[in-house]
Amino acid sequence: MKVDLDIQNKKLELIQWLSGLNDLSVLEKITDIRKQESKDWWHSISELEKKSIEKGLEDADNGKLNPHSKARKLYDKWL
Repeated sequence: MKVDLDIQNKKLELIQWLSGLNDLSVLEKITDIRKQESKDWWHSISELEKKSIEKGLEDADNGKLNPHSKARKLYDKWL
């Protein structure tokens, strides 16, 4: 559980630093990061990307799928 302990320590360090922070611009940047983290990625992609994803889901629902082995053969030179 070393990773959990590392995460907890990092959080505590940030809490201590944040509690003493008086720079409004830094606080606003942190707030912006927090807002970005909570945004749904669907709203940040293009219409073309959305249509492509919807087409892929439709194909999957209709059983129009290819096995992983076929995909590996097609794209092996890039992997």
